[in-house]
This record gives sequence, C-alpha cells and structure tokens, in this order.
Amino acid sequence: MNERIQLVLDSVVPLLTGAVAGTIPLTLISFTVGLAIALVVALMRLSRRRLVSGAARAYVSVVRGTPLLVQLFIIFYAMPSFGVVLDPFPSAVIAFSINVGGYASEAIRAAIIAVPRGQWEAAQTVGMGYRMTMRRIVLPQALRVAVPSLSNTFISLVKDTSLASTILVTEMMRKAQEIAAPSFAFLELYTLAAAIYWVICFVLSAGQYRLERRLSRYVTV
Repeated sequence: MNERIQLVLDSVVPLLTGAVAGTIPLTLISFTVGLAIALVVALMRLSRRRLVSGAARAYVSVVRGTPLLVQLFIIFYAMPSFGVVLDPFPSAVIAFSINVGGYASEAIRAAIIAVPRGQWEAAQTVGMGYRMTMRRIVLPQALRVAVPSLSNTFISLVKDTSLASTILVTEMMRKAQEIAAPSFAFLELYTLAAAIYWVICFVLSAGQYRLERRLSRYVTV
C-alpha cells in the first residue's frame, strides 16, 4: 500500500507537467480556433440565403450528431487515406476545434437573436449598415449573453482533451496511462488524474462565475 501511495505522490508532478504542456495548450488553441469557426457558422445560420444557412445547419447537425471520438479518429486515422497525414497534436486541435465550432455556434446564434430588435432599428436610423451594426452594436451584447454557454463549452473541452490520449497526444491522461502501465496502478493514477481535472474545472468555474457577474452589469436585455 505504501508503494502505491508513494507512486501517486511521485506522479503528481509528471501529471501536472502533462496538464501544462499538453492539456492546457490543447484546450486554449482548440477553443480559440473553435470560437472563430463558431462565429462564422452562427452568422451563416442567420443568413437569409438558404444555401448559406443550409450549409451551416448541416455542419452543426453533423458535429452534434456524431461522437467527438469518431471525429478525432476520422481526422487522425482516415485523412491519411486522402494523402493528408498530420501529427497527433494538430489532429487533435482540428478535431476539437471543429467540435467546439458546432456547439458554440448555436450559443452565439441564440445570443444574437436575444439582442432586442430595437437595437438593430436604432442602428439603422443613425445610418449604420449590417456589418457595422453587427460589429459595434449586436456582437458585443451577444457575446456577453453567450458567456455562460461558452464557458460551459470551454470547461467541457478541458475534460474532452483526455480523448487525445487515444491518438497518442502526450497530455495528462496519456501521462497517467504511461505511469500506471508498468505497475498496473490504474485506479490510483486515474483517480489522481480525475482529481487534477476537477481542480482545473473548479478554478475555471469560479472564473466563469466572476466573469458573469462582471459582465451582467452591462447587459440590458
């Protein structure tokens, strides 16, 4: 028992290193790219052109209707069949970004719709066009409304990055697997990994709460 406890204590630093070097960068990059995709897709969904809105709707439907693990495997294992060979980390970033783009686009679209129609009409009366109204009036308000949903997507992404271990990305879960394999101490190491994930998500949730309180002072809807 003492050997197992010592193994857990010795594994704290390697797992934290895996989180800092793999889990956190993977989360931040994927969320940033995914948010950019989500904004474009949300605007496409609101387009009056059926072809444009239909393409965006199909994208969201595919992303939400297929498991993230399958999307990850398609990017990493199937794309080489078409001559596209990517390293594990870029493959994970692409898969997670596409997934975040699908889910976050619906949150952004709903937030844009939630902005009162009077805001649009007021902008038009002062001569603002669609793009300027969207950039200066609607999107700033919509993003504040979307913060809770986007924060939940971000926190979920932190946990979802553990799937990257299945394509050999060296993040925290992969570190736990490597350390546990020689001694078969999977219960201890996976429990330690779960505890670290929980701490990270707890800190992010606290930050989300403070951000929501700060931004709620400026939301008038």
